[in-house]
Amino acid sequence: MSNNNTLDKLVGASMLVVASAVFLYYTIWTLLLVRYGPTPLPVECETRTYSRVLTLPQPFVDPTHPVQSLFPPRVWAIRIPVILLLLGGAVVGSFLSVVMIRSNRKKAMKAGQKEAGKKRS
Repeated sequence: MSNNNTLDKLVGASMLVVASAVFLYYTIWTLLLVRYGPTPLPVECETRTYSRVLTLPQPFVDPTHPVQSLFPPRVWAIRIPVILLLLGGAVVGSFLSVVMIRSNRKKAMKAGQKEAGKKRS
């Protein structure tokens, strides 16, 4: 019994480590590699051109820095979770469908057996 309990703890700890690593990687990728800072945009007012400040994404890390090669393009920061969500929903839906179909088959078999037993009597 203790061996099974130790295995459960080991699996749980490894899942926690993997989840923490994925969370840290995704956080660095989506939040820390890009910052929102002032970018001057020209605005014409009467006869002069003024600059107003608009917040646009600017990288914390220079785009040519080697650390940028560790991360995919930012568009995948949205695509990957959406794909995983759709796949997870499909797996859960398929599992529920299979369980419900099997359950209905068992109920139908039991009902058929009861009817066959009543007819024989």
